[in-house]
Amino acid sequence: MLGSVHRFALERPVIFWSFVIGSAGPLMVWTVPTIRREYFGFKGVERLPITYPLPNRARNPPAGYED
Repeated sequence: MLGSVHRFALERPVIFWSFVIGSAGPLMVWTVPTIRREYFGFKGVERLPITYPLPNRARNPPAGYED
């Protein structure tokens, strides 16, 4: 098994490394966020507001734009 992988890496390196890098992507989805939180102190971003906050005052309707 290991000999055939070595032979494939020597004969077709582009396909071999494409497979290695492509298979590392899904693994990184699970490992990178954990490493960032635990070792680098990444806190994440603040959630974006869904609604616009209204001011705490009386709302005056616009006037003077009648047709």
